[in-house]
Amino acid sequence: MDKTTGELSTRELTETRYPCEQCGAMLTYAVGSGQLECSYCGHRNAIVHTGEPIREIDFHMALRELQRARTLPAQKTFIKCVQCAAQFELDAHIHAGECPFCGTAVITSTSHIKPIKAKALLPFSITDKQARAYYKKWISGLWFAPGALKTFARDETKLHGVYIPYWTYDSHTRTAYSGMRGDIYYVQQRYTTVENGRTVTRTRRQPRIRWTPVSGNTRRHFDDVLIGATQTLPRKVTDSLAPWDLENLVPYSEAYISGFSSEVYQVELDEGFTIAQTVMENIIRNDVRQHIGGDQQRITHLHTQHSDTTFKHVLLPLWSASFRFRDKTYRFVVNGRNGTVQGERPYSPFKIALAVITAIIVAVGGLYWLDQSGLMYY
Repeated sequence: MDKTTGELSTRELTETRYPCEQCGAMLTYAVGSGQLECSYCGHRNAIVHTGEPIREIDFHMALRELQRARTLPAQKTFIKCVQCAAQFELDAHIHAGECPFCGTAVITSTSHIKPIKAKALLPFSITDKQARAYYKKWISGLWFAPGALKTFARDETKLHGVYIPYWTYDSHTRTAYSGMRGDIYYVQQRYTTVENGRTVTRTRRQPRIRWTPVSGNTRRHFDDVLIGATQTLPRKVTDSLAPWDLENLVPYSEAYISGFSSEVYQVELDEGFTIAQTVMENIIRNDVRQHIGGDQQRITHLHTQHSDTTFKHVLLPLWSASFRFRDKTYRFVVNGRNGTVQGERPYSPFKIALAVITAIIVAVGGLYWLDQSGLMYY
């Protein structure tokens, strides 16, 4: 905001353009090809890589640099389209999209929004047509969905390609623990029962647990613990899209984003690591239980130390679809690498009630048949 006039300032951001070598039109990434393609003449330009390796960044050093950086309030920034000269605004969490007036692909720098830039990404490898096929199959296979949903979702939903921000964390961990080891043993127990009208004495094996105090240490190296850094999708959705083929990450290039939307991270670096620690702790607890051994385990204390913690900021591809159904918005996403589909979905109370009633009828019918056939014992 201009301090003298009190009005929003208009800035022309540095925008990356990919003109066609043949006709000059804007190029967009051709999914799965490693090339940019012109939608007008069909000419393709190869994507040139800088050869820069994908490096892990020291986590604690980055936090110190972020603390030293000056925090500026968010401001609205208007973009001037290089094709039609129209001025427009992208949402605060978006740094790549298209001009709403002429459809030209626009990619802007993220440095004015977030201090950490993406260093790697996985390019789209399935097209929107392939994603729609995966999407239709998933919709058709939903149990207890309202009948109108399948028709509406298949016919009306438009898929949008978007790169979603993620953090990956590496960390060496050393965990000190204390707890109890439970070993099952058996004792002979005498009891009386009535057999054929007579009281008799029998013996049986009765399980017991012997608890022993234990303590120790475990170590584990975590590699590429993946945490979604978006708030536009529920975490349960982004988490369930795994696995991702992170071994195929390529150095970040805006050429892969041309023609798609892309978000900047909304979950900060330290927030993401807090979530990652929860993921790590669940795995560490399993390690501790195996280390304790025995038949049962009780963990009374855990203390984990992290060292050599590093991170990467990466972008991963999704095909996204959302629509309103009966006054509620549902979002579905398709993994842009392998076609995995996840999302929110409505249920039909009528179909669920009908299924419950049917199950009760089948159960009652089965019991009646057993009774009539003389197979039921009382």
